[in-house]
Amino acid sequence: MSLTRRHFIALSGSLLATPGFAAQTDSFQPRQPVRIIVPFPPGGPIDQTARILSQKLSERWKQPVIVDNRTGASGIIAAEVTAKAPADGYTLLFSVFHHAVLPSIKSNLPYDIEKDFTPLSLAAVYPIVLVVSASSPIKSVTDLVAKAKTAPKTLTFGHSGRGGGAHLAGELFAMRAGIELVDVPYKGNGPAIVDVMGGQLDMMFSDIPTALPHMQSGRLRALAIATKERSALLPALPTVIEAGVPNYVAQTWGGLSVRADTPREISDRLHGDVIKVLTDPDTRARLTKIGAEPVPQTEAEYAAFIHSEMVKWAEVAHKANVRMD
Repeated sequence: MSLTRRHFIALSGSLLATPGFAAQTDSFQPRQPVRIIVPFPPGGPIDQTARILSQKLSERWKQPVIVDNRTGASGIIAAEVTAKAPADGYTLLFSVFHHAVLPSIKSNLPYDIEKDFTPLSLAAVYPIVLVVSASSPIKSVTDLVAKAKTAPKTLTFGHSGRGGGAHLAGELFAMRAGIELVDVPYKGNGPAIVDVMGGQLDMMFSDIPTALPHMQSGRLRALAIATKERSALLPALPTVIEAGVPNYVAQTWGGLSVRADTPREISDRLHGDVIKVLTDPDTRARLTKIGAEPVPQTEAEYAAFIHSEMVKWAEVAHKANVRMD
């Protein structure tokens, strides 16, 4: 059983026993359309997750729930739009991995992700897989680490931008494995994956939706998955930890937050409805199909998760000298 499945089963029971949960069982009753502000363009896993949730929430609330894609500046624009919207529960931020990383790599953010927002729940995590070309002589994580130690700063990994999930996953891997890799930025994960398949890049730390079609076609070889325990999404694939790199977990994620000054009654009811949607079997099946692992959480758990991610990736960004300024 994966970590997230354990968490899901435990949470389903614990939420019902939580003091004050009775107040959360009253459904949020919007009288106008609700917006979910998404920091990425249409089509990717984050956007698809938001659209699955928006449909389910719309069915519950009998009101349109609109996915509003506000791209740019690694999520800053989306957070700023939400922070400036009325604190009435009608504007939700799809908070993401980048929002936890930004405070450590960019100065003078126009918001504070912990102080200016109330976390509702993590929605899903998107496990990262370490992939190489199917024709690569690297057959395992052990092979990769051995080669990198023999020839430091020669193996390359691609990513869609410094400070993003794929980049920091590679930097964390190098730190945990005690090796030195060369990062190569691309304008998107797609072009980087193409160059891995073609042999121009040695490897990539990719989300599952991007890599899976090429794994299934036989053009990419997956060496390991960056989860703490084996993932239900790819149960036959060993973890990086199993492969000998200690304490290595890397994943991107997304969840829902509202403005911090949203009335508690509203945020509690929003949280209750979000949890009902995330624990719905159809929602879970649809999220799994796009390479996402649903992870419903209490508000306190999501707040603690965001803080832990901020601490973890701040250390990686500092050691790798990653800045956006």
